Amino acid sequence: MLPPRLRFGAFIAPFHPVDENPTLAIARDMELVELMDRLGYDEAWIGEHHSAGYEIIASPELFIAAASQRTRHIRLGTGVSSLPYHQPLMLADRINQLDHMTRGRVMFGVGPGALPSDAFMMGIDPLRQRDMMDEAIAVLAPLLRGEVVSAKTDWFTLNDARLQLPPYTLPHVEICVASQVSPAGARAAGKHGLGLLSIGATTTGGFNALAANWEICEGRAKEFDRSVRRDQWRLVGPMHLADTREQAALDVKFGLEKWLYYFREIAALPLAPGGGFENAVDAMRASGLAVIGTPDDALAQLERLEAQSGGYGAFLFMDHNWADWPRKQRSYELFARHVMPRLQRLNDGRNASMRWAAENRPTFMGAVGNALNQEVQKHVADLQRRKDAGGA
Repeated sequence: MLPPRLRFGAFIAPFHPVDENPTLAIARDMELVELMDRLGYDEAWIGEHHSAGYEIIASPELFIAAASQRTRHIRLGTGVSSLPYHQPLMLADRINQLDHMTRGRVMFGVGPGALPSDAFMMGIDPLRQRDMMDEAIAVLAPLLRGEVVSAKTDWFTLNDARLQLPPYTLPHVEICVASQVSPAGARAAGKHGLGLLSIGATTTGGFNALAANWEICEGRAKEFDRSVRRDQWRLVGPMHLADTREQAALDVKFGLEKWLYYFREIAALPLAPGGGFENAVDAMRASGLAVIGTPDDALAQLERLEAQSGGYGAFLFMDHNWADWPRKQRSYELFARHVMPRLQRLNDGRNASMRWAAENRPTFMGAVGNALNQEVQKHVADLQRRKDAGGA
């Protein structure tokens, strides 16, 4: 079951091919967040990556700080902070400062780190990354609540550690744990009573694991005397919308093959189907991995996710550059104009008012006719009085 007001946003890694100006690419990411704010989107999550060429934002905190000054309403999250790469006190301090600078609009997405090449450069054993994430979460949540924390692991030490500023958001900044197919994210979210960010929700494995991962999350929460809420569960999947399915397929000829190359040859996520462009579009549509179609196709995908998951709180576009910038903006606009209002029930009151007006139109029109007839009679009577007065 969906919440009364389903939220929408984007998960902006971002994915930029290596044949364009990176400075302009980051500037366009900022323009996208500004556009989303104007269109009424609820959330934008900004990635952290350090290698492999495509995902070129290294510090989501820096991006969020800048974006917060150019937007008014949209909430801004780290999507996600790779916890094994950071001393927990330093990271908590930066997030807490952002909580104040954004007046409570920041969200804290956390994960173990997605790119093996990032971990390799820092000498971090990939087999340890999920345990390191869990160890970091165990101290980050109390630090962000304003507690004093002492802890020692094989990779960080905290001695009476505390933040200087109280949290702006009470009891603390919203924290969400990234999850793909494995249960590690769901286990950590449940253990610590945090939100869940299902990044691969539309992949075959991720989609099939949705209900099981939420069950794991709830079970772990109960085990550790915590609580979790479906409205803090975000599902992520790629979409590109146009006025027709044919136009959508034409649009993505601009950049889909470069995105497929990245996920086939470089990135660690199993997102890209095999085959050429036409086969890939057909396969992505048929499997449910992506929507390349119309607002109606987007609605069908969201209903499919609801049925599989049992209900969630927000859907996030996995942002991409399959289409050129004008067509990409058009896709976000179509979703905001035609998909969001239906699922957020923004027009229920208008439709009810329109039905009421239609059903009662005979009564209203009769009243209008009576009023007009009354005015005519008054006018005729007035003319008669004047005529009578003139003849006297």
